[in-house]
Amino acid sequence: MKEVFAERFKSARLMKGFSLQDLADALENQLSRQALHRYEKGEVIPDAEKINLLSRALNVNPDYFFRSTKVELGEVEFRKLSKMPQKEATVIKEITKEKLSRYLELEEILGLPNEFEDYLKDFEIVTEYEQVNRAAELLREKWSLGSGPIFNIVELLEDKNIKVVDLRVNDDFDGLQTRVNGTIPVVAYNANKINKPDRIRFTLLHELAHLLLKFGNITERQKETLCHQFAGAMLLPEKTLKAELGEHRNKLSINELGNIKKQYGISMQAVVMRAKDCGIINEHYTKQFFFIIRQMNWKVDEPVEYNGAEESNRFEQLLFRALVEDQISMSKAASLNNQTLADFRKEHQMAF
Repeated sequence: MKEVFAERFKSARLMKGFSLQDLADALENQLSRQALHRYEKGEVIPDAEKINLLSRALNVNPDYFFRSTKVELGEVEFRKLSKMPQKEATVIKEITKEKLSRYLELEEILGLPNEFEDYLKDFEIVTEYEQVNRAAELLREKWSLGSGPIFNIVELLEDKNIKVVDLRVNDDFDGLQTRVNGTIPVVAYNANKINKPDRIRFTLLHELAHLLLKFGNITERQKETLCHQFAGAMLLPEKTLKAELGEHRNKLSINELGNIKKQYGISMQAVVMRAKDCGIINEHYTKQFFFIIRQMNWKVDEPVEYNGAEESNRFEQLLFRALVEDQISMSKAASLNNQTLADFRKEHQMAF
């Protein structure tokens, strides 16, 4: 129990971005740095009063410190890692671990399998566009997606046992991907920065490419381009795009692009890049289009919005299932939902 407490205590401290001295200061020295150091080394477990002090300072429930579900992140590949201080990267990793630990514990309580079937595990080494296009076609086929729009990427990934984590963190962070406990795939995105549904969809599929594809001897920039192209191919298959736009075009209208965006949940800029990749338009027109985008100030806020929902209620569904079936108590449900018992009761009083 001391070992569990020590590990969870350290994780909560790192998640908050505190040093031991920062935490002592936040506690107004009701607990000394030396005492906190002993907790983190597993030499002693504080009493209930001190645990309550720590939980308030670190913004976690008291039983957080005793949750034994193991979450080990594999190698984490951040987008734009070079801009991110190590402290911020650590905070993001710990927040990701905390969210996943609650999710995995709930699945464990319900006895649910979380095995991921990787249909691209034997796919060739990727170095060029044609390969990522084929990889996307194969995955859409194996996932029985047909060639039409995918209405909810978050829900799709969750249904395939890929955990999706939305974070609200430093603006230098876009997304990450890793595997938990060696097997469970995870993709995460920054909900503070990537706050438009079409951008969330694209980012998640970009991270999925990093997660599933094996890249050859290419530069990081080339890899990022291939991941963008995979995301575009997943959202808008080549056959579908050519049915919408035709085989070859000299120019495209904003109205056409806006309609495709609204239907397929892919930004107008990504549609144009996809049209270039598919040979529908040429490089010269593509450059002209993006010049207009910059001139019109449309790079962030395009003139047409995609209003689809990008969310999954799977965790909430599992939580209420476990609660109604008496597999967990009300206080345990509140803890797994990262709420106090009073807040959980208030929010869900109609249901119970």
